Amino acid sequence: MQKSLDQKIADIRANPSGSKAFIIADAKDADMAFGITAPGRKRPLNPERVLKSEIRWKTLAEYRQQIRDVVRQGLIDIMLCSASNVEQLAINEGLFENSHITPAARANDATDIWVIRGAEYIQQPSRPFRTATIDHIKCGQIDCDPAAPHVGADLGLYSVTFTNDLDRDYETLRAFKEFREEAERKSFRYFLEVFDPNVDPGISAGMVDGFINDHIIRSLAGVTGRGRPVFLKIVYRGPKAMEELAAYDPNLIVGILGGGAGTTYDAFKLIAEAQKHGARVALFGRKINHAEHPLAFIEMLRRIVEHEITPEEAVRAYHGVLQASGITPLRKLEEDQQLTSGITSYGGSGSTIVKPAGAPAAEKPGTIPAGSTASRTRVDEQLARLRQRLP
Repeated sequence: MQKSLDQKIADIRANPSGSKAFIIADAKDADMAFGITAPGRKRPLNPERVLKSEIRWKTLAEYRQQIRDVVRQGLIDIMLCSASNVEQLAINEGLFENSHITPAARANDATDIWVIRGAEYIQQPSRPFRTATIDHIKCGQIDCDPAAPHVGADLGLYSVTFTNDLDRDYETLRAFKEFREEAERKSFRYFLEVFDPNVDPGISAGMVDGFINDHIIRSLAGVTGRGRPVFLKIVYRGPKAMEELAAYDPNLIVGILGGGAGTTYDAFKLIAEAQKHGARVALFGRKINHAEHPLAFIEMLRRIVEHEITPEEAVRAYHGVLQASGITPLRKLEEDQQLTSGITSYGGSGSTIVKPAGAPAAEKPGTIPAGSTASRTRVDEQLARLRQRLP
């Protein structure tokens, strides 16, 4: 089956300014960062009565079932996993054989994503490291037959973090160069994730946008077509930074990462704003995984980028689905409509409430402001459709 990723990439490249294609990926590679806690917490029947000491985590089997459910839903374009989960789901089970969704694997795990309980690795300047090999990702063993088609994944995520430390950034770029050369020899595609510095880079906050954008362009300027990433995955730092990067080279497809879970409005507003200012891809991991109803959450993301519903409408419609499904939301609707600003490093935590001008006022779940008849009808239709399709 032809993959929607390939179709959309071709459409964007053929018509950089006019293509309406938007790529959504679910990032289920967190086991390469968080370990045991990656699948997320089990939701108790009475969340308010559970003590912190009683927290239980989902198992690997449950994590893999979440992946299967999302793939079978069919609304995303890429499913990003660890190499071991690609082996189980793609190679052993053939999950993606009759799906338009492309499997991908995290191809490196630098130290700034080692979010280990009790450890302090993420507080130190990032250093490059790779657990997975390209061959293991493609065929599940140390040496693949070059003439045989891949049975795993031929797409990977490679991440870099620049810290304004010459020795560390030099080491990061050398490792990236080695990976690119191996990937080209083995016909392995990749997309490039560029994190914000995970330590103080010694420059003003206002200079970070330029620091990141310049590093991206400078790092790829010496790379010819065969070795370049399929697209970028970066922190959305606002309209100016996104537009500067997207406008510089229309052939460089720019995507955003989701970051921490945050509120539902955080996620929905983020994807809408990023798309508005030039992003063509969004990879949401924790925002999907920690949602009360991941499938409904993904459905809303897709409706937003297809311009069928606004972020504000989507929050209320999502809460309507939770209500109809008998699911207790993590936050009350009025809290879930808040826009917050989160930490941009992979292992960061904490957020600050920012009530933006024009942010939605509290409404009854599943409703939208009076006077928006067309929008009200559209949301009602989405709610009815979701209630029929989703468990």
